[in-house]
Amino acid sequence: MALPDTVAAFFELEEHGTDVRTEVLAGLTTFLTMSYIVVVNPGILVGIEGEKPGIIVDALSYGETVQAVAVVTIIAAFVATITMALYANRPFAQAPGLGLNAFFAFTVIGALGVAWQTALAAVVVEGIIFLVLTLVGARRYIIEAFPAPVKFAVGAGIGAFLAIIGLQAMNVVVADPATYVTLGSVASDPVAILSVLGLFFTFALYARGVRGSILIGVVATTVAGYAVAASGLVTGESAQALRGNLNAGANYDITPLAGAFIDGLGLVEPFSFALIVFTFFFVDFFDTAGTLTGVGQAAGFLDEKGDLPEIERPLLADAIGTTIGGMLGTSTVTTYIESATGVEEGGRTGLTALVVALLFLGSLVLVPLAAAIPLYASHIALVVVAVIMLGNLTDIDWDDVTQAVPAGMTVLIMPFTFNIGYGIAAGIISYPVVKAAVGDWDEVGAAQWGLAAAFVVYFIVRTGGVLSGVGG
Repeated sequence: MALPDTVAAFFELEEHGTDVRTEVLAGLTTFLTMSYIVVVNPGILVGIEGEKPGIIVDALSYGETVQAVAVVTIIAAFVATITMALYANRPFAQAPGLGLNAFFAFTVIGALGVAWQTALAAVVVEGIIFLVLTLVGARRYIIEAFPAPVKFAVGAGIGAFLAIIGLQAMNVVVADPATYVTLGSVASDPVAILSVLGLFFTFALYARGVRGSILIGVVATTVAGYAVAASGLVTGESAQALRGNLNAGANYDITPLAGAFIDGLGLVEPFSFALIVFTFFFVDFFDTAGTLTGVGQAAGFLDEKGDLPEIERPLLADAIGTTIGGMLGTSTVTTYIESATGVEEGGRTGLTALVVALLFLGSLVLVPLAAAIPLYASHIALVVVAVIMLGNLTDIDWDDVTQAVPAGMTVLIMPFTFNIGYGIAAGIISYPVVKAAVGDWDEVGAAQWGLAAAFVVYFIVRTGGVLSGVGG
């Protein structure tokens, strides 16, 4: 049997009404639309001493750390996606997720003061929990335990959280002592000017349906920044701010990151660590389940009840990717909604995912360029994705106060406290309160009351001075 025939038989291409050419094209399309994560994930996760929270490795320079995280990002995406391809036989691609990487860096490490090694430990623990619950078939019970309006609002809340992070990196939003935040010098600051132009260029590409629009926008903005700096139009610190770290060399050594979670386990503070793990798990689980259902619907995979058959298989691929990614040194892996672009091109089987996985592996050759992408350029992706994620708000019945209040609290608290977990907790607490207020006691389960009570206790402990610190 020829290789193409073997591939077709393994992935059941004929049964799914597709062929090798279609699947390869679909995989290429999906990869182009999500490959921006290779440069954006390191830009978010890696910290800068005194300037930006994140992973800071004493033995490595900033550029070397960026490259190491880029390598880990690629490996995690490869492992998760190839598991999806060979085990689940679905055209879904996976990689470290936007939102959870920002929560990892800006909230867990930055706001909570947790060591980055402990943050990785939380990712690993979350992945293992996800893995176990998937294996025992507990998905339905988990979904039923969480209020629907909170699940619907999480995506939009994360979008708002991403937007403020991205706009700050672009110097479009800056700190203000009177109003907390205000508009930056968008008409005089070179970084802000290029960021705004790059953002709208990316939006234009996205609106035109250009494949890889986010990656193209990030690269084009980077090139423009280097060109302006080289032209002499701006000098000194302004010119330096337009450049990334082009001379970082090439670093493929991930040993300072791999296994660092083990050290992090020794720095755990139970209350905060539990909330961090819960937040990683909640967002990962429902984001993945929602994406699988949405993309599965576009592919015609759903059964008569609207469920994705054998959803445990792709969920397991997600859990494996998260666990291995955390062990190697990156934040939570999740299924990408960009997989829908490959489905639109006709991708129906794991061969699509296999192509994506191999392309991620091939992108290892570009790792030396990762540090050359300046923060303002990479963070354009956050704002674009943030706008897209706001679309989740249409799933909420805003005329129903028992949906509007929990959803609104979830969306508002996330960006204003710079913490995805606090937003989820606020929504979970408010849900049984408003349900009880209108007399719908019977619609609130014991698990929902229990979760609300647990978060009330957490907020008391966290903000009442009971804890003086949350870990190394």
